[in-house]
Amino acid sequence: MNASCQLAVCSHMRSLLISFLRTTQPRFTAVRRRHYEALLYRSHGHPNDVIKMEKMTLPDIGAMDVRLRMLAAPVNPADINMIQGTYGILPSLPAVGGNEGLAEVIEVGNQVTTLSPGDWVIPVDAEFGTWRIEAVCNERDLIPVPNDIPLLSAATIGVNPCTAYRMLHDFIQLKPGDTVIQNGANSAVGQAVIQIAASMGINTINIVRNRPDLQNLVQKLKALGANYIIAEEQLHKSSAENILKDVPKPKLALNCVGGPNAAYLVDHLDYGGKLVTYGGMSKKPALLPAKAVIFRNITVEGFWMTQWKRNNKQDISKLQSMVADLCELVKTGKFSSPLCTKIPFQDYKQALSAALQPFQGRKHVLVM
Repeated sequence: MNASCQLAVCSHMRSLLISFLRTTQPRFTAVRRRHYEALLYRSHGHPNDVIKMEKMTLPDIGAMDVRLRMLAAPVNPADINMIQGTYGILPSLPAVGGNEGLAEVIEVGNQVTTLSPGDWVIPVDAEFGTWRIEAVCNERDLIPVPNDIPLLSAATIGVNPCTAYRMLHDFIQLKPGDTVIQNGANSAVGQAVIQIAASMGINTINIVRNRPDLQNLVQKLKALGANYIIAEEQLHKSSAENILKDVPKPKLALNCVGGPNAAYLVDHLDYGGKLVTYGGMSKKPALLPAKAVIFRNITVEGFWMTQWKRNNKQDISKLQSMVADLCELVKTGKFSSPLCTKIPFQDYKQALSAALQPFQGRKHVLVM
């Protein structure tokens, strides 16, 4: 074979080899990952110092996963405490803020059976990280809520109303005509207690802190269904005794303040009554009269909604049934969300600052 033929053969073989390599080498195409904005904290501290808006990468959707678009998320005291590092549970850092909120399902994995695009959903558990634009999670981490109730009602139904509902159902077997006494009645839980109790035919005695606009507050709480409202300063006077001439003595007392205020609640409980503590806004220990515990058989328990959810996580139907009951109260006009101020997601610092102010009569809700 002459030189020219050898060159031709070599050239042909090289062409065949290049063609073979091109057809057998794996092809890599650039995958465009979705990014979204979230409110993240990388250390504990004052919310205005540690919360930052950052871009995050959205994970791929697995077979049992759903992609969400967050619609609204409130700034609750528990959220603030988590950021400060003082709450009962703390997520691994860095963490996205927010435990409560409402989202819309945008996309579902091919094995998802309980949810469809367009559904409204709320998180099952705390530490979800609701202060974000989008999220991907397992369908088991969510429960649906009807999308024919007000957006703010749906966005705020998963924590405070559920707390009120459980305390009214789980500790004392209440019947129409019974009485419940509570402090912190202007709180979101307190307002929920008033409305749920009214729907059950239960009287409420509601203790609030004195303030310049006390009469306006009294009118607001009565409009929700409160039977009696007493300022803290009146507790040791005859006001409560006069009320108890008209209604049965309370069987259940709900305490979110602590300090001497809790002792006043116990003083007015009926024999065998129960004090349930679910908060400690005064940051002072609850003072319990020994005589009441010993001679009047008063018992004391604590309640934490997060723990209840975790205790019942294997039977999600209990949570679903409770949320369905609350949504039905919303639909029938027997329950409304607390006063809310909607704040654009980009203005999150305004929401954080407002949530830290005392005498809050409203929630601040981030709207995405």
